Amino acid sequence: MADDKQIDEATGTETTGHSWDGIQELNTPLPRWWLWTFYATVVWGILYTIAYPAWPLVSGATQGVLGYSTRAEVAAEIDAVNDANAELTESLVSIDLAALEQNEPLHRFAVSAGASVFASHCSQCHGAGAAGVQAAGYPNLLDDAWLWGGEITDIAYTVRHGIRNDTDPDARWSQMPAFGDMLEDAEIAALVAHVRSLSGLAETDAQGAQLYADNCASCHGDGGMGDREIGAPNLTDAIWLYGGSPEAVEHTIRQSRFGVMPAWGGRLDEAEVRAVAAYVHGLGGGEREVAQRTEDAGAPPPE
Repeated sequence: MADDKQIDEATGTETTGHSWDGIQELNTPLPRWWLWTFYATVVWGILYTIAYPAWPLVSGATQGVLGYSTRAEVAAEIDAVNDANAELTESLVSIDLAALEQNEPLHRFAVSAGASVFASHCSQCHGAGAAGVQAAGYPNLLDDAWLWGGEITDIAYTVRHGIRNDTDPDARWSQMPAFGDMLEDAEIAALVAHVRSLSGLAETDAQGAQLYADNCASCHGDGGMGDREIGAPNLTDAIWLYGGSPEAVEHTIRQSRFGVMPAWGGRLDEAEVRAVAAYVHGLGGGEREVAQRTEDAGAPPPE
């Protein structure tokens, strides 16, 4: 067999016997250090799959003889943080929310924790910056237009119970009729113009004003200022949940809107509900409690 070896004359190296376009392929062995490194990685890989979770199975994966779990490690880290913040969390649950801002360390903790809760559970609808998505009816939480009030206690209630859901009996609830089945096209057009005129976007006439008085004023008020007790929006501020164009307003009048927000009270604990309420309240549109506003104005708070 040794006589069958082919040696390259230029290098004196054995060839594989293959050639391409007259070029011989040399049979150059790999360096020993590379081979031993390769063998070591093979052995290491086998030992790793034995020691740690590795191979996927039908309903899980091999656990490994060391019993290591990244989930358990993360859970332990979370438990450690929760234990470190236990006193602050307990204080957040027990404090009167209206007085939270007066406790600066606790308020700072609540806002920081609330930012994490918001990013995990609220940003998918309201956006990472809380500016909402008008086309889909997700409200902007940065402005001061609140359907049910922007005090921190109002916000916490909305987070806890949600809006128009069928899972929490205490959910915020309001429903606008679909006037497309009640009014003629010309009447709807006149009503659209009048509704938009309340915020200076259009001109109106006597017919539109009368249609508004007959069909809308009972909820939105004679002047269109809305009613927070029933979640009727203010129509005079040019802030539109679904858009203020003639087409958007017509769609709202014809078919109504029925946005739903889940009740987070069953998914978040009370500390998380209060924390995210504090975070949203501090974004720029949050309102002070009635008692504080009245005191600033120099009048006694309401009984």
